[in-house]
Order: sequence, then C-alpha cells, then structure tokens
Amino acid sequence: MPARETIYARIVDLIGPLNKKAVPLTEDTSFSNDLEMDSLTVMDLVANIEDEWDIVLPLNMLPELETIGQVADAVAKLAK
Repeated sequence: MPARETIYARIVDLIGPLNKKAVPLTEDTSFSNDLEMDSLTVMDLVANIEDEWDIVLPLNMLPELETIGQVADAVAKLAK
C-alpha cells in the first residue's frame, strides 16, 4: 500500500499539466473553485488516478471530493 504522502505527491504531479493558471497546489486546493476545472477535465484526472493506482473511484463518491487532500485520502483508502 503506498503511503498517503506518496499518493498526494503523485496526484499533484497528475494535476500539474491541468493547472493552467499555475494555482499553488495544497491539500486544500479546490478543483472547482481554485483550479476552475470543468467536468471533462475532472473526468480525465479521475481516469488518470484510476489508472495510476488500478482502482475505481465510485461515482457516488466523486461529489464529495472537492480538494486535493480529500482525493488523496480517498485513493489511500482504495489503493490497498
């Protein structure tokens, strides 16, 4: 099981190319408010995360994942 810190760092790497406004990425950075990602971009990121850890992020979980830290927590739970 990868460490949560490793997961967080890799998620930040995956977001990097999508961060067109060079917003500082922290645990509390919001996908919609701070990064202003549209739904298509979010789904691309979700697909990349699922491929990276060979997991499936349940669709009913996605609305609750508003920040990078919340996504790192969810991936840490699922990537066992």
